[in-house]
Amino acid sequence: MHVPDHFLNDPTSATTAVLAVAGVVSATVAAQRDARTGRTRATPVTLAATTALVFGSQMLNYPVASGTSGHLLGGALAAALLGPAWGVLSVSTVLLIQCLIFADGGPSALGTNVFLMALVGTLVGWWVQHGVARALTARGRPGSARVAAIATASAAGAFVSVVAAALVFTLLFVFGGTVAVSVGALASQMLGVHALIGLGEAVITAALVAVIALVAPGWCAADSRPAVAGLTAAALRRRAAGALGATAAIAVGLLAPVASGLPDGLEATAVSVGFAGAARDHAMAEFPLAGYGAGAGLSIQVVGLIGLAVCAGLAFGVGRVVAIGRVAPPATVGV
Repeated sequence: MHVPDHFLNDPTSATTAVLAVAGVVSATVAAQRDARTGRTRATPVTLAATTALVFGSQMLNYPVASGTSGHLLGGALAAALLGPAWGVLSVSTVLLIQCLIFADGGPSALGTNVFLMALVGTLVGWWVQHGVARALTARGRPGSARVAAIATASAAGAFVSVVAAALVFTLLFVFGGTVAVSVGALASQMLGVHALIGLGEAVITAALVAVIALVAPGWCAADSRPAVAGLTAAALRRRAAGALGATAAIAVGLLAPVASGLPDGLEATAVSVGFAGAARDHAMAEFPLAGYGAGAGLSIQVVGLIGLAVCAGLAFGVGRVVAIGRVAPPATVGV
């Protein structure tokens, strides 16, 4: 759902940019507070690994309907792993790199994309999954049953987050679109196809959260249970970061080459409803890595690994700034 330049008019784009900046600043303050008070297990390393995973997962388009594909938005996943504040920073970092290096999402629409995916996607995903997880785990559940409950809650958050982002885009286009379209056709197509995409996002998010919850029990923000006795906080971080990094590498190294090449939900909607021609060429369209290296003849694996490295590096730097003055977690996490 990467919005290109000129789908929305300048006042609307400027408004979403202001909201995006305000949201990211608020998330940074909240993440710093969580780090200082020890309310989060997120660290610069795990922020970097999660951000790499979100980037890699977004490269995996999957078919959802005739002539249409979808890809992970990643907000609900980042929230489930890191919590809402750190999750916003993770997805925002991915969107910034995609825009400036890979020409994915217009520069003037960067605020819109951050607002839709990093703010609406992450926060709605967190609110839904947090509520569902509390309901499912209220009576306490042993090991595998609790992991299943957490995965189910994450799936619910992922599905709703995609539909919510699609609904917000629809409203933005109704009031600030650069082309007059049928509101009914826009809403029907946009919400219908993104409901299908949301199902895919739910399955992927649930699977990834379940894997991390099993590998590093108690580390995920969505997993409030204490960790296995004797596991140190450092061991949990190493397990989580290793699993996140390995999964990101598998995504770009093995799965990206077989990802669907069909237009994504927003592109297909734009063609169907009649506003695809409003998009302007990306200002970085001639850069070597634009279009994920298609113009330069680079393999998707090479481009993907470059993207993982850049996203992880920038996210690590962001995490270091956020984590200044953080409270050290307990050396050993009990049952």
